[in-house]
Amino acid sequence: MHLREQFIPVLMEIFISALLYVVFFYFNDYTTQQFEAAKGVNWIFIPAGIRIFLTLIFGFTAGLGLAIASLTINLLGYYPLDLISILVISAICGLAPLLGKYVVLKHLKVNPDLSNITGQQLLATIIIYALLSSTLHQLWFNFRGIESGSSSLFLAMLVGDVIGSVLFVGLIKVGIFGFKKLSGHQPSV
Repeated sequence: MHLREQFIPVLMEIFISALLYVVFFYFNDYTTQQFEAAKGVNWIFIPAGIRIFLTLIFGFTAGLGLAIASLTINLLGYYPLDLISILVISAICGLAPLLGKYVVLKHLKVNPDLSNITGQQLLATIIIYALLSSTLHQLWFNFRGIESGSSSLFLAMLVGDVIGSVLFVGLIKVGIFGFKKLSGHQPSV
């Protein structure tokens, strides 16, 4: 296989991950502004679900795409901070889900292809991802003195990631159910 044939799928995974995260981020920002606890901290954060979905499927390339998406969002002025803060926030956006994937595969005994994931494991996965992301973000916010960092905002971020992930998984489930129904397959509940 030529290098080009290997490189194009990797670039596509990075691009798809970045694009989906940006789209869901701005969709969430537009639809849930009234649930924002502080800049960058939402009581409902649907992009948390896309982080889980993408990193469980694509792994490292998704993490890279998520970091690029976060960097792009912040460089476009969403969160006007200094460059170091933006770079670290972007790195956290990509690394926290990868750490979550590692914990899930190793400690929950989920197969890399997700063929054995149960509802309980999926809920545990959502909580693990939310804890890692919220903790790392809040540690950085507190370290840098960013106004979005506090123990109460940690709770808001954690709850927002969990609720957003559950909503995202629900959207996926409804979409699969609808697709099966439209295509003539018998949907399973």
